[in-house]
Amino acid sequence: MGERKALLILHGKQAANEEVRAAVHARRAAGWELAVRVTWEGGDAARLVKEALAAGYRTLVAGGGDGTLKEVAEAMAKANTDASLVLLPLGTANDFARAAGVPLEPGAALALLDAPPSPIDLGDADGHLFLNMVTGGFGSRITASTSEDLKKVLGGAAYFLTGLTHFAEVHSAFGRFRGPDFAWEGEFLALGIGNGRQAGGGHPLCPQALADDGLLDLCIIPAPQDVVGTLGTLLSGGILGLEAVSVSARLPWVEVEAPEGLDLNLDGEPLESRRLRISARAAALSVHLPSDSPLIGSR
Repeated sequence: MGERKALLILHGKQAANEEVRAAVHARRAAGWELAVRVTWEGGDAARLVKEALAAGYRTLVAGGGDGTLKEVAEAMAKANTDASLVLLPLGTANDFARAAGVPLEPGAALALLDAPPSPIDLGDADGHLFLNMVTGGFGSRITASTSEDLKKVLGGAAYFLTGLTHFAEVHSAFGRFRGPDFAWEGEFLALGIGNGRQAGGGHPLCPQALADDGLLDLCIIPAPQDVVGTLGTLLSGGILGLEAVSVSARLPWVEVEAPEGLDLNLDGEPLESRRLRISARAAALSVHLPSDSPLIGSR
């Protein structure tokens, strides 16, 4: 039973979560030796990954929001480990987990410890790794400025309400995009470069993305004449209605150039850049996902 051993890296805000506690006890009762470590400040997740791998753990669990899952996944990939990862989504958006079919109930999520791991890709934005998606333009500023209290009360709808309050600030950005057999430049309202499918609390910017194809899905929403009306459609979940006017591609890498600078968001991590190369790091990490996960195309 020695292989049934794992370590849960839990976001500090979830330390008193009784559902998580019950789920951990249930896994232990099922024969798992499941240890728990709690984060306190920035950098803790990466440090705990390093310590867990050095201690011989072959399976880690990331418990928290999209940012925590991203931090643990990035630290594991940079360690070049063959250890596997279980996702315990405990945030407001849980964008990657929802798209991947990972249960949001802690007991069901931790039950994936018994599922076989699958190799998945990670995105690489000039050395910054991400699990889910890079977003840019107006939408990324909404995600960054939505308060924790509002997210706690309203969930994903908080992003929409924050967007309404920012209508006066809406303006497009100019960008140049280049990849294999792909080039586009112009004013755009929103940008998504996805390993996963959705961002910002459930908006499917890259609805066909797969996490195991060695490619990233690119979605550019060009700036229309009616910026506010289009943004309202976007924020209210009508992104699929914009497919006819969006620019999309599936690429192993894409270079983005924004002379005036661009505010980007990598799974919750803000990043400002004028020039960036974003690529897929194929089979960078083994993750325990449901057997029918929509993000796994090789099964």
